[in-house]
Amino acid sequence: MKNSLLGLFVALAVSAAPAARAAERTINIFNWSDYIDPKVLEDFTRETGVKVVYDTYDSNEILETRLLAGNAGYDVVVPSATFLQREIKAGVYQTLDKSKLTNAKNVWPEIAARLARYDPGAAYAVDYMWFTTGIAYNVKKIKSRLRDKPMTSWDQVLRPDNLRKFADCGVYVLDSPEDLFSIALNYLKLDPNSKNANDIRRAADLLAGLRHFVKKFHSSEYINALANGDICLAIGWAGDSFQARNRAREAGNGVEIAYVIPQEGALMSLDALAIPKDAPHPGDAHLFIDYLLRPDVAARNTKATNFANGVLASRPLIDKEIAENPAIYPDEATMKRLFTVTAPDPALQKIITREWTRVKTGR
Repeated sequence: MKNSLLGLFVALAVSAAPAARAAERTINIFNWSDYIDPKVLEDFTRETGVKVVYDTYDSNEILETRLLAGNAGYDVVVPSATFLQREIKAGVYQTLDKSKLTNAKNVWPEIAARLARYDPGAAYAVDYMWFTTGIAYNVKKIKSRLRDKPMTSWDQVLRPDNLRKFADCGVYVLDSPEDLFSIALNYLKLDPNSKNANDIRRAADLLAGLRHFVKKFHSSEYINALANGDICLAIGWAGDSFQARNRAREAGNGVEIAYVIPQEGALMSLDALAIPKDAPHPGDAHLFIDYLLRPDVAARNTKATNFANGVLASRPLIDKEIAENPAIYPDEATMKRLFTVTAPDPALQKIITREWTRVKTGR
């Protein structure tokens, strides 16, 4: 009898295990580093019962390589708009089911209109965050080198004889040809969205002249380098720059970080939420995106990252230090000086990749 009961219990346990595993809901997220409030992930799981597996990257190229290879296993990814545009053409995303995105009513019309340039009709994506590329700097060190002249212009960093002044205290530059080529083209009074190969080479010639004064090309390490006082200047993203400022304040190390959108204008970038075509959990992917579009959640993510979000209704919930900071939420006049760029075709992309390698290595 005991053996019979034992066998029954074992059989029930074995049959129940697959059911328990099947009942566990999981979603796989692939996002930029330092780009969400970690507690938002915890609260999402607590409210929905869906466990979050969260991986990060620091370049669009890494994300794109995974997506094009197929079967990456991610449910929600966060591509920048230009990469989103060409990845849509490559067929790596599924269309969004708007009936499952009830919070899409909260999106910012102006930001949605700018994203529509890359995704007409918002068929595949909604905006997560948007930001500018500008100049972040150590106030004390730059002030001494500029002799109290304010940092206001790209001319102060894109001319080799000017950048040379900061080489001794350390300069980092984004490892992003999209950002740097568009900025260089605009500085040269060319179309920042130019698809002309000769224009790209002219921009590369300008940037290549800066290489000897750049300590490193990297798209995330400059945050801590600025915060720790290891470098004094970076061409970087607004949100990252204010993260560096906050880390320096928390450390109490006396490092003061500022960020400026130069007077000539700057690149405006948008990062979107999208669902890969082969997402293993598309239903919960929609649930997660809808959660991020809640005004209170969007406000929390902006507070944690210092990036402007695409949910207009979140503005009243954001701390004034962020919501009224013109470098994060630019005023109308500054918005008019911000430009966007679209994805190049494959042939031009090869030229861009080759020219960017020349900028960084001289080869």
